[in-house]
Amino acid sequence: MARSFLQVAATEEVPSPLRVVQIEGLVILKIIKHCKEFSPALVTGQLLGLDVGSVLEVTNCFPFPIREEDVEIEADGANYQLEMMRCLREVNVDNNTVGWYQSTILGSYQRVELIETFMNYQENIRRCVCIIYDPSRSNQGVLALKALKLSDSFMELYRANNFTGEKLREKNLSWVDIFEEIPIKVSNSALISAFMTELESDTPVTQCDYDRLQMSTKPYMERNVEFLIECMDDLSMEQQKFQFYYRSLSRQQAQQQAWLQKRRTENMARKAAGEEPLPEEDPSNPIFKPIPEPSRLESFLVTNQIANYCNQINGVAGQNFHRLYLMKSLHDN
Repeated sequence: MARSFLQVAATEEVPSPLRVVQIEGLVILKIIKHCKEFSPALVTGQLLGLDVGSVLEVTNCFPFPIREEDVEIEADGANYQLEMMRCLREVNVDNNTVGWYQSTILGSYQRVELIETFMNYQENIRRCVCIIYDPSRSNQGVLALKALKLSDSFMELYRANNFTGEKLREKNLSWVDIFEEIPIKVSNSALISAFMTELESDTPVTQCDYDRLQMSTKPYMERNVEFLIECMDDLSMEQQKFQFYYRSLSRQQAQQQAWLQKRRTENMARKAAGEEPLPEEDPSNPIFKPIPEPSRLESFLVTNQIANYCNQINGVAGQNFHRLYLMKSLHDN
């Protein structure tokens, strides 16, 4: 017997986890065009589509206007988004927000600002993703496009604003558990697929194919190493904060023990004189005030960024070796 809509809604199960982000080819071309036109400046834009089961479909996008430093544009930016979505709705185009896209330089996107944007989107959208596009890496012949979301366990900790070591151990959360990368599936209509098939015979070799054979990747490697050194300096500063915290904590514990020993000696004398002993804790004493532990969020993000740079250097170096061996074989022949 067929159930009514209300019965289905009443027995709705927990939504299935997000498995794949399905993006139309035209949307990817729009993102690439927008990011490359303004490179090396960083740009952002809105993603529109549908949330269907375990698939997040991205069917359209539009860019955000470039922000001027001397103009207050927060309200204008919100009005621009609403106006764009209203216009798209009038022409019967998907206008449901499913996230946003942004460009990056050498994968340097793992920052607190990205997390704050995610949390702002999560207040109104059940599931959203961020599409990251790296024009500098794409120049090496690789489509540097990835879809990210925050893990549920990390969002729970971020809402509580508690990133102490004890809480992280309790949740079993490490630096690799902040972001989740969702697989991307490119979808095209039958007409576009047929047109692409027609074009393939006319252009057997593209510029992207030539880019993959570039022997010189020195500038790309140099910038990766420079950014990696900067991250190592940032991580060293974060470690110094924790070293200072533990030194202060050790000093406070020593002061507490000395004060407690003195108070116990005083209480023994008071007991011998028949007087009431004094309490062994004094909340008004500054040495009993807990020292706040520094947040580990920044160190987690820096560690994530270091791992990203190392993976990029490793990948580019491996590709360079492959090209060198290929050229050596061709030269020998």
